[in-house]
Amino acid sequence: MTDDAEVRVLARELLAANPPATTAPTDFLKARFDAGLAWVHYPVGLGGLDAPRSLQAVVDEELTAADAPDNDPRRIGIGLGMAAPTILRFGTDEQKRSLLRPLWVGEEVWCQLFSEPGAGSDLAALGTRAVRDGDDWVVNGQKVWTSSAHVARWAILIARTDPDLPKHQGITYFVCDMTDPGVEVRPLRQITGEAEFNEVFLTDVRIPDSRRLGAVGEGWKVAQTTLMNERVSIGGSRTPREGGMIGPIARTWRERPELRTHDLHQRLLDLWIDAEVARLAGERLRQQLVAGQPGPEGSGMKLAFARLNQEISGLEVELRGEEGLLYDDWTMRRPELVDFTGRDAGYRYLRSKGNSIEGGTSEVLLNIVAERVLGLPSEPRSDKDIAWKDLAR
Repeated sequence: MTDDAEVRVLARELLAANPPATTAPTDFLKARFDAGLAWVHYPVGLGGLDAPRSLQAVVDEELTAADAPDNDPRRIGIGLGMAAPTILRFGTDEQKRSLLRPLWVGEEVWCQLFSEPGAGSDLAALGTRAVRDGDDWVVNGQKVWTSSAHVARWAILIARTDPDLPKHQGITYFVCDMTDPGVEVRPLRQITGEAEFNEVFLTDVRIPDSRRLGAVGEGWKVAQTTLMNERVSIGGSRTPREGGMIGPIARTWRERPELRTHDLHQRLLDLWIDAEVARLAGERLRQQLVAGQPGPEGSGMKLAFARLNQEISGLEVELRGEEGLLYDDWTMRRPELVDFTGRDAGYRYLRSKGNSIEGGTSEVLLNIVAERVLGLPSEPRSDKDIAWKDLAR
C-alpha cells in the first residue's frame, strides 16, 4: 500500500461505514484501527497498512475534514509516543496483539516507571529490583515523577535483575499492570498546585515473564527506544504556525496594543522566529522518521522545546504586567493531561519550568547532542566496568 489515492479511498470507506455523526467515538476508533488507518506505517493487523509513514497525513486530512473523533492524544501520549513503538519493536506477537489496539483507541492509559529518587539523570543507576520466581518476577522499589500513574492501567517499567553486572547491564524491561496488588500511587503536588506527577511504590509486585519486553538483561537497550521516541514526541510533535506556547502571546500582542513597547516587540519577534524554526525542524525530523527509528536528533528538538517554552512564557508574563502575576486556581487536582494553551499565563510560566527536567534533563540532552550528533568525546566514566552492587551510593 504505497499510493495516497488508495489510502484516501480506504479513509472514505471507513467514514461511509461509520458516519462520525452517528457512531460512538470509541466504536469509530476501533473501526479505524481495524481498517489499518490508526498508524499506517504499522503492520497489517496492528492498526497499520505497512505503508509509508508519510501517508498518515492523507488519512488525517480526510478524517479531520469529516469531523471524525480522535483518540485524545494528549491524554494517552505516553502510550502513543513511548510504549507503542517499544512494543512494536521488542514485543512478542501476543503482546502486540493484546496491547496495541486498546492503547491506540484510548481505552487504556499508560505511564512510565523509569526515574527513581536516586536514579533520575543517571537512570542506569536504578535500584528497583526484579527477582525471578518461577514464571513470575517479584518487583520491589520506588519510582518517581510518573505522569498519569493515577489514571493508568499499564506501565512500562525497567528494573534491575542482576546487581552483579555493571549498571547499564543487568536491567530488564517489563509491562506492569498498575491495578496489581502491591502497586501504590501517591500524588506529588507541583508548583502549579496540581498533582500531575506521582511517586509509585512497588511492594512484592508479581509480573509474569510473559510481560517482559526484550531479553533478560537487555532492558537498557529496550529503554533507549522508549527514550528516543519520548524526546521526539515531546519536542517534535506536529503543530501549525503559531501553535503551542507562541500562540497565546501572539494573540495578546495583536489584541492588546496598549501593552506594547519597542523592547517587547523585538524580543517577541526573536522568539516568534525561533518558534517557527523549531516547528520546521520538527517537520524535517518527522520526515526523517519515515526512513527508520528516531535518533539522537530528537534530543536537540526536546532541548529547543524546553528553552522556548520557558522564554516565551516569561515574556508573556512580562507583557501582561500585573495581570501576568495572577493565577487562576491553586486547587489541588490530579489532572489527566497538561493543557498549556487552555490555561492562563501564570500557569504556563510555572508549568514550563518542568520542561527542562521531564523527558530527560537539558543537561543530559546536551551531552547526548554533543556526543552522538556532534561527535565530541564522551565524558570519562569511572563506573563503566564496576558491578552495580559495588557502586558508591
